[in-house]
Amino acid sequence: MDRIIEMVKVTKAYRGAPAIRDVDFDLRRGEIHALVGENGAGKSTLTKIMAGVVEASSGTMLYRGEPLRLASPAEALARGIAMVFQETSLVPSMTVAQNLYLGNEAFLNRLRGIYIAAQQFLQSLNFPVDPTAIVASLGTAKRQMVEIARAVHHKAEVIIFDEPTASLTPEEKRHFFALMARLKARGVSIVFITHALEEALAHSDRITILRDGERVITGDTAGFDRDSVIRAMVGRSLSSEIYGRRRDAGKLRRPGARVLSVRDISMGSMVRNTSFSIYAGQITGVFGLIGSGRTETFKVVAGIAKRDFRRGGEIALDDRLVRYRVPRQAVKDGIVYITEDRKTEGFFETMSIAENLYSGLLAAGRDRTPLVSRRKMHELAARWRGILGIRAIDDDARVIELSGGNQQKVVIGKGLVQTPRIVIFDEPTRGVDVGAIAEIHQLIAGLADEGLAVVVISSYLPEIMNLSDRILVCRQGRMVEEFSPLDATEERVMYAAVH
Repeated sequence: MDRIIEMVKVTKAYRGAPAIRDVDFDLRRGEIHALVGENGAGKSTLTKIMAGVVEASSGTMLYRGEPLRLASPAEALARGIAMVFQETSLVPSMTVAQNLYLGNEAFLNRLRGIYIAAQQFLQSLNFPVDPTAIVASLGTAKRQMVEIARAVHHKAEVIIFDEPTASLTPEEKRHFFALMARLKARGVSIVFITHALEEALAHSDRITILRDGERVITGDTAGFDRDSVIRAMVGRSLSSEIYGRRRDAGKLRRPGARVLSVRDISMGSMVRNTSFSIYAGQITGVFGLIGSGRTETFKVVAGIAKRDFRRGGEIALDDRLVRYRVPRQAVKDGIVYITEDRKTEGFFETMSIAENLYSGLLAAGRDRTPLVSRRKMHELAARWRGILGIRAIDDDARVIELSGGNQQKVVIGKGLVQTPRIVIFDEPTRGVDVGAIAEIHQLIAGLADEGLAVVVISSYLPEIMNLSDRILVCRQGRMVEEFSPLDATEERVMYAAVH
């Protein structure tokens, strides 16, 4: 079959350390090629070379049979190669329609005409996004939809999707995969990076697996199953470690003291008269579809968002009523919220691992020395890199240079250095590979075993079923039902979340 892209012995090194090493890869015309591997395996680096984001240190890229070296994403797009990034690259201050047509504008633009055309185009993709909305006001899922729409709009011959479904609902995923099938039918070649192995197995024609910056295997998808993919990714089977449902009552943690009591809190139309309690030494799983108000509810708890001034309800910490104006007040009381949007809210991308972790300590007011101590900063970084298994060259590596999973570990570490009593994880494994998922799950379980009150917000039901000691379901701004993992089924939990 005709190859549109071929990578031959491609290597990319950062400060002398190779992110990928002598990788061979090819993409055929009109195929969906899944690229899988652990965080740090080199998936994003390889595709960023294809898309002109970074330049290879050595090796050759052939495009339509001719050698090609791209200097920028704009040059790649002009050649017909588009990349939809895991962390969106939209202009936040512009509208959806303006982002959609950015780089492809007419000499004279009528704004009304752009909005009408954008509305029709988004509807054709089944994306429910208002073209007049400012991108900064959109949630993660809708920003991802705009990013996907922009790549399709440029009529690219090659589209690279980096974790495109990580923040989409099941219905939105169904529309996305239908769109991917339509693009394939039109002859578009697709590279599909995903950590959801079921998606790779169900929707790709071929799979390439990377490990530690090297290609392990490429083959037809029909020749793989979940366990063989995981073995190739990590060198061993993790099926029994991840998402294995706990059926033994003895494995559930008993609730300790009630540390947080929320009564009838409201915030506009997103949180509506919801009530619940959180207990020490226990993992409370919160399930809900995107738009259910689950994130907004806990942002109110953590002082990031403000509940209604009148009839906004009550929040009690250890039976003491609290109303936080800023997150620092909540952090001082031991409440830490670990965001789902790590790039925008989770870390300082141009700062190092050590500086990011130390900033968490400073934000909590735990270090009262007037000057920043470099020695203390690096001692802290060395300790937490060991605890969390952050893979990097050294403590001075910039966080933006790390893989998505290692970035997530930095965000988690930045929260945990604040010595919290209540930890709220919002989508802790979004865009994280199976090896890192097991590590993060073990960390979360360890925090509960130490007596902390842990909340895990997730839209992935197997994660909720595996981790939780109790399950709360959020729908239309309210906690509507509570389940025990022992008698809950995915069907019952999903039914509560939808109906």
